[in-house]
Amino acid sequence: MMKRNTGKDKIWFRLGSSMICLALCGSLLASCGGPKAESPKEPVVEEQTPPEEPAQEDPVGSGEQQGAYTSPLTGLPLDMPVTQRPLSVMINNAPAARPQSGLTQADIVYEVLAEGGITRIIGIFQSKGTNEKIGPIRSIRPYLIDIGESYGGVLVHAGGSNDAYAILQKQHKEDLDEIGNAGAYFWRDKTRKAPHNLYSDADKLREGADKRGYKKDVNVPAYTFRTENDLPEGENASGVDITFLLKNYKVTYQYNEADKLYLRSINGQPHIDVNTGKQLTATNVVILGANHKTLDDVGRLAVDLVSGGEAFLLQQGKVIKGNWERSKGDVIRFVKDGKEVPLYPGTTYFNIVPNAPTFESHVNVLHQP
Repeated sequence: MMKRNTGKDKIWFRLGSSMICLALCGSLLASCGGPKAESPKEPVVEEQTPPEEPAQEDPVGSGEQQGAYTSPLTGLPLDMPVTQRPLSVMINNAPAARPQSGLTQADIVYEVLAEGGITRIIGIFQSKGTNEKIGPIRSIRPYLIDIGESYGGVLVHAGGSNDAYAILQKQHKEDLDEIGNAGAYFWRDKTRKAPHNLYSDADKLREGADKRGYKKDVNVPAYTFRTENDLPEGENASGVDITFLLKNYKVTYQYNEADKLYLRSINGQPHIDVNTGKQLTATNVVILGANHKTLDDVGRLAVDLVSGGEAFLLQQGKVIKGNWERSKGDVIRFVKDGKEVPLYPGTTYFNIVPNAPTFESHVNVLHQP
């Protein structure tokens, strides 16, 4: 049963309502007349608007920065433009010198005969690697000077043939020689036997070049590159076997479709970079034939890197038969029907084999079944 309101109840209800109204008015007056620091509106506005605008712009800016620059030698995107001068490093490839260090950081790699049937490797370092160990570093030859200088590189070596030293001295080449002028920028690894234990890194070598006042601004030739989505040209090929001279000295590049890279092996064993423990890989593999001439009883060679000749190019599981050409002051380029064939972005390996008895006698293209 509901209880009826009495007169006293009505009085207390009116008084309570009045007090609530007075309290609300007081609160409103206090907020209007009080200091701004106590206002809840201002910090909300300050916290919302400014951060949202740059946060939306950041991803776009980052994307533009990543695509703004590319390496002239690899075609890969860079966050910053490449300004440093390349280093052209002579790397020992005798059996006792393997596995080497630092080749995964090279933009371009050359392999060419030295003497005695072994080969020398020339690593062109520009866009990658700073303090990573490079070596073992070995002696230089006249045609190795030619390869290294074609990229504008500081020549890095330990000793050389008499003909090479004559060129370096008479033509005042900019080189770093562990024996002659730059020993402080190399070191010996005590865990390996001499002469297969001489190393350096890009930071030390550039420090040495700066100390000697070598030029920093040089002409670095650029290659032309395809986009990643461009379809490759040529016939199907799963890889290639290359015999430079000795039958028991065979280099293989086997295509790995998952990574779109060629895995490099020597005599059936993976060719490893000690720094990373990983097998060496190439995006593009060029094999070219050049005229070789034996100069002395030791087996020192002259290699013609000017006249051009037959060549193969392997890319993304395909092989193209063409030619190599080289203009004055330029690098070796692969051409087909008189036009340069673009490379895919990544590391390119150039393998120079003799033309005798024939170019193709040194090359066995592995066709897919």
